[in-house]
Amino acid sequence: MGNGNSEVIAEREQPMSTADLANAMAAKPNDRPSADQSANPSLLPESEIADLRTRWDQIQTGFVVEPRRAVEDADALVASAMQRLAETFASERSQLEGAWDRGGEVSTEDLRIALQRYRSFFGRLLTI
Repeated sequence: MGNGNSEVIAEREQPMSTADLANAMAAKPNDRPSADQSANPSLLPESEIADLRTRWDQIQTGFVVEPRRAVEDADALVASAMQRLAETFASERSQLEGAWDRGGEVSTEDLRIALQRYRSFFGRLLTI
């Protein structure tokens, strides 16, 4: 029981060769979706997106009765959505930074995973 598990653990603790690291980093984001890509491909939770869409529909409907008010509300909604996205990005970036910014105790594997997460996050940023 102990011998097989210790060999697996020992293999994971071995540093990756430069070639292995280069191959792992060269993989395209879609080759292996990370947990954070499949868990939350949207920039905001679905409930918030649904709420924003509902509010937009109300603003658009209100244009017929009060055009100026509808434009003011649209401006406020867009500003609110942008603020929420900025908060989301700042939080995600902070979490990513915390995953690798531990000084000298970070393994190459941890850094490889961190870079993959940054790549996923960056890809999401570019979809805006």
